[in-house]
This record gives sequence, C-alpha cells and structure tokens, in this order.
Amino acid sequence: MPRGNHAHSQTTKATLGLRELLLGGAFKPGERVPELRLVEELGVSRTPLRIALMTLEHEGFLEALPGGGFVVREFTRTDIDDAIELRGVLEGMAARLAAERLASEGEVEPLRDLCRELDVVVRNPSMESFMEYLQLNQEFHVAFRALAKSPQLDRELEHVLALPFAPPSALVMVHAALPESWEIFLVAQHQHVALVEAISRREGARAEAIALEHARIARRNLDVALENRHLLDRLPGSTLLRLPAAAG
Repeated sequence: MPRGNHAHSQTTKATLGLRELLLGGAFKPGERVPELRLVEELGVSRTPLRIALMTLEHEGFLEALPGGGFVVREFTRTDIDDAIELRGVLEGMAARLAAERLASEGEVEPLRDLCRELDVVVRNPSMESFMEYLQLNQEFHVAFRALAKSPQLDRELEHVLALPFAPPSALVMVHAALPESWEIFLVAQHQHVALVEAISRREGARAEAIALEHARIARRNLDVALENRHLLDRLPGSTLLRLPAAAG
C-alpha cells in the first residue's frame, strides 16, 4: 500500500474508532481523552490519532484544553434541538434545489418507489417493520439529497449528521419498544409523500418547507425518549446528553 493511502487509512480508522467509543459511552462528558491509551486501543500511531481528535473537535464531540489535550463534550437539549434545526435548514435547501434542478420526471421515480415501500411498512407495526423503516428512511433521505446535485451541501450535511440525535433515524430504536408512538411514523410518511410531490412539481419553496418541518419531528421523538428514559441506553450518544431533571 502506498504511504499516502496507508496514512489516510490510519486516520480514517482512528476517526471512526474514536467516534464509536464516544457514542458508545466509553468516556463521560468532561473526561479527558487518554491519547496514549487510545493509540494502543485503536491500533494507530500518534499522528492519525491527533488528526482524529481535531476532526471530532470540529464535529463538536470534543473540546480542546488550553494547555493541550481534549475533553469529551456534554450535549444539552438546546444543542440537540439546534442540530436538528440545522439539519432541517440544510435538508430544506436540498429539497428546494432538487425541485429547481430536476432534469426529468424519471429522477423522482426512485423516491416514489421508496414511498411505496414505506407505505407498506408503516401500516404493519412490528419490530421487523421498525428495522425496515430504519433502512428505507435512510435511503429516502440520501436519495432526495442527491437530487440537489450539490457536493458542497452534501459535505455540510455530513458534518451535522455526525452529531448525536441529529440523523433522521437516530431515535427510531426508541420507538421500536413503544408501539403507541407509531402515529409519529405515519405523520413522517405523509411528509415523505408530500415532499416527493413538491419536488416532482418543481415547487421549490413548498419542498423546502416540508423538509424543514419533517426534520422537526425528531424533536418530538426526543421528547418521547426523555419520557421513557429506560430506553435511552439503546441510543448512540445518550451518555453525552445532559438530561433535565425528571418530573416528580
């Protein structure tokens, strides 16, 4: 393997491994990141690890200390709401550009196919349906963002989507144990269909508004998670969230 490719591979390995540790609760908020231990644990050298640390600081997972080193950042409910809102703004822009840059009706067909599959899933509540929804929902969001034909927008979205609770399907697993919350998925599916319709009709402003409102469903999803705190442990990044005091 050429030296450049090896260095890139080591950096990617360090970044993905460190992010997984942070989301998995390996370190508590405010805890100093043990760089020497991570070099051995992740199987990388010091330079790729330092790059990974700076990358995760840029993403918002870590905070640099004045004297050197990094500590794990704590996320407040406001932080999460802001991340969700920012995703909505960016996905809204993607939806508007998709409508404005649509070259042919055929470009929308993959989205229509996904909507038809999602229609079947949301009408049959079960654990299997939740898992299928997770995959199809991810594919839907990737597909409509691709229609924006904007690599720069894709890069900005990837940065936001790296944050805990910000991705479209981040909170789905909470609902897998709460069948009564299935109505949230029905609302989300109606928005999927409306979004495809707006893009197909080249109604940019309408598509943008629907995508923004669609992202805001995640706030309600987080409310449900906080109302059922015994389920929070199954959410990646939950240990980084500063929880409000429980009622009563």
